[in-house]
Amino acid sequence: MEKGKFATAISCIDGRVQGPVAEWMKKNFGVDYVDTITEPGPDKALLGQDERVESIRQKVMISIKAHNSCAIAVAGHYDCAGNPVSQEEHLEQIKKCTEVVASWGLPVRIAGLWVNKQWKVEVVRDLK
Repeated sequence: MEKGKFATAISCIDGRVQGPVAEWMKKNFGVDYVDTITEPGPDKALLGQDERVESIRQKVMISIKAHNSCAIAVAGHYDCAGNPVSQEEHLEQIKKCTEVVASWGLPVRIAGLWVNKQWKVEVVRDLK
């Protein structure tokens, strides 16, 4: 396996989001690769009370264990079909999602990201 530094994105299945999130993470976390865990409306899914939360957590654990991922980002975005709520609600959900991920007790940096109308990444919360 090729060596390099990894981070993990919990992102929407929407292909418009994955590129900007990965590029932002590479630049701002100083990583070579971004493992991407996709879920429709991940900012909504992580706040649910169903098996999706555990499924996402297990995938994050694989990234941490196999690739020694140093950071995790939860990204919500404009025009999300999987979570069609206002931007304000997305931002609140993203903040809460960072708390959910932090509760997993992983020794990594955790960020909440918003991808806006221009497909640019904005930081909602950064738990360094």
